[in-house]
Amino acid sequence: MSAAGERLASSHWIALVVVVLAACATPTERIHERAATLGFERINLAGAPFEHVAFAAGTARGSTTLHVYVEHDGTPWIEPTRFADDPTPRTPVALELMARDTGPRLLLGRPCYFEPQNEPRCTPLMWTHRRYSPEVVGSMVAALRGFLKARRYERVVLIGYSGGGTLAWLMAADVPETVEVVTLAANLDVDYWAKLHGYSALVGSLNPALQPALPRAVTQIHYAGGRDDNVPPAVVTSFARQHPAARVVVIDEFDHRCCWVERWPQLLDK
Repeated sequence: MSAAGERLASSHWIALVVVVLAACATPTERIHERAATLGFERINLAGAPFEHVAFAAGTARGSTTLHVYVEHDGTPWIEPTRFADDPTPRTPVALELMARDTGPRLLLGRPCYFEPQNEPRCTPLMWTHRRYSPEVVGSMVAALRGFLKARRYERVVLIGYSGGGTLAWLMAADVPETVEVVTLAANLDVDYWAKLHGYSALVGSLNPALQPALPRAVTQIHYAGGRDDNVPPAVVTSFARQHPAARVVVIDEFDHRCCWVERWPQLLDK
């Protein structure tokens, strides 16, 4: 084989090894690699009672407004009767949304996500039935409050995709700095959503549709995809019937995945 042929074969082998290693990486490893590629800073935040992994960017800038992103539910279950060992999303949509934002921003990890499950409190209930429970919401609020106290942001915009939007809405009532909640394809009426799909009830989770209204000073914009068969617009409008101050925007051509990331800069500008 010629030297050129050897170099070509070698480059193909290296590419194959990279693909294989990427395929073997865990969801947690992949999200850390992607965050590093995007230049995000990993930080650990103390919640109550959980520890939280978070990624930050633009925090050295002078703005007093912080955008806080919350990721979707990921993979709670492998099969209907078998829970996942690591619920961390295989496709981190909120991370990619944050990459298209500017200014101070934080992706706040949920309990037991983005890291190996070493904490004794990280039982499968925390990412299955109790994924929107008071202890999950309370720990995320505590983690965010600690971050805000250290950085002194005056205004917070909570942004969540899918189940992350449900958590963002639930957090807002206990984060006084919140001025706006923006959700994308969020299952804001948890009971309606579970019944729609024939899922077992999320016993122990909070349902935003049944919670007290947020303060009137908090603006709410809830986007839904007209072609979304995971969280169809009816789920969001069911929530809005209980919360008249919530503004629902249906984008007819969107589904659950398309095209939130691609169109996020334009939606954010609005």
